[in-house]
Amino acid sequence: MDQSFLLMLTNLLHLHNHLDPTTSLLSDSTSSYSSSVASPTSPTSLLTSTSAAPLLFFTIASVLSYLATHPHKKKPRTSTSSPNNNPSSPSPAAAEFSVSAFRALSTEHIWAMEAPLRDAQWRSLYGLSYPVFTTVVDKLKPYITQSQLSLPSDYAVAMVLSRFFHGFSAKTLATRYGLEPYLISKITNMVTRLLATKLYPEFIKIPVSRRRLVETTQGFQELTSLPNICGAIDGTAVRLQHLPSETVNSSMYYSRYGFPSILLQVVADHKKIFWDVCVKAPGGFDDATHFRDSLLYNRLISGDIVWDKGVNVRGEHVMPYIVGDWCFPLLSFLLTPFSGNRTGSPAENAYDEALLKGRKMVEEAIGLLKGRWKILQNLNVGLSHAPQTVVACCVLHNLCQIAREPEPELWREPEENGSPPRVLDNEKSFYYYGGSARQALADDLYQRLSSR
Repeated sequence: MDQSFLLMLTNLLHLHNHLDPTTSLLSDSTSSYSSSVASPTSPTSLLTSTSAAPLLFFTIASVLSYLATHPHKKKPRTSTSSPNNNPSSPSPAAAEFSVSAFRALSTEHIWAMEAPLRDAQWRSLYGLSYPVFTTVVDKLKPYITQSQLSLPSDYAVAMVLSRFFHGFSAKTLATRYGLEPYLISKITNMVTRLLATKLYPEFIKIPVSRRRLVETTQGFQELTSLPNICGAIDGTAVRLQHLPSETVNSSMYYSRYGFPSILLQVVADHKKIFWDVCVKAPGGFDDATHFRDSLLYNRLISGDIVWDKGVNVRGEHVMPYIVGDWCFPLLSFLLTPFSGNRTGSPAENAYDEALLKGRKMVEEAIGLLKGRWKILQNLNVGLSHAPQTVVACCVLHNLCQIAREPEPELWREPEENGSPPRVLDNEKSFYYYGGSARQALADDLYQRLSSR
């Protein structure tokens, strides 16, 4: 107790004994009780008595006055641990990215901004504008709600998009949001899986409808002057930050560039929108092997995919086809260049240049994919979760392209090299028709260019 407070009480007691020495504030409780029973007193008598009551009221008033003018202050508890070591005290960074801070941004501050400024801020945080973000949340919210996640759906999606966009590891994101790394990984895996499974069928579709097929082939023809191109195919190695030591046949994951990776194969249209995605091979595989192992190849080779839009080119019936580089096999549904160094005839060289313009769409689409979602530049998730993470980023890429989001700086791929793959026995008839279609297209293009 405060020493000045004790001194005040002592002085009051001395004052009381000086005024009325026959009574005491500390008189025996038993005698007080018996006297009150034998001779009950009224409130008026208490006020006029020379007993301790008036002084008691005076003492109480003095104590209250003291407490009012000297508020009690708690001494801070000393702790040997710093705020960063104490999990119950969030860091300033965690407070900035807390649920309440996110809610204030998304429900209050966001609407006080002009749309361009709002979307620019959202892109700097999550890689896409606010309207596209809300589209993703609305699509995923029913599934996230079913998982009974303890965090709000939009907050969980924002957290994962932040990781994809900035390339954060689970540990870095845990520090940023004040959560445990295992919880970050759990949320990332859940949102990634939903993007790769629930949204994939809606936003990554083969152009089989007549309207979309016509739109795609016309778009490519404006770019290349070649008719009936329906897509451009290419592969890319997605670098893995870490390859577990217990990985079986780990040497198969090392690409020709020397780093561990998995292969991504995509087919893009003239708007750089993917309409097929495949992630099935380790980085040590070549593009042709990966392609032949894909569902797309098996559907095309079996005739499961039917493109009802043939054109006649110099007597050849040319069906819609994909264009690729010399690393892919020449087939009736996949046309490749004659050469990679302009050593062919004038017609063949003109065709190769036109084909290159079409292939540029998929090369730029891959550059945009890795440029926007930086996690794909050095993938820091477990090997078992790597394919679905890549596919999820492809889904988000399509959402951004459909919404015509500003294109980021392209990620530049290393120059490809290699020789054309050999033709398999089951591909010989497709190879023959592919060669005939390619020659007809080259001759027709050269004739049209020469007559201008």
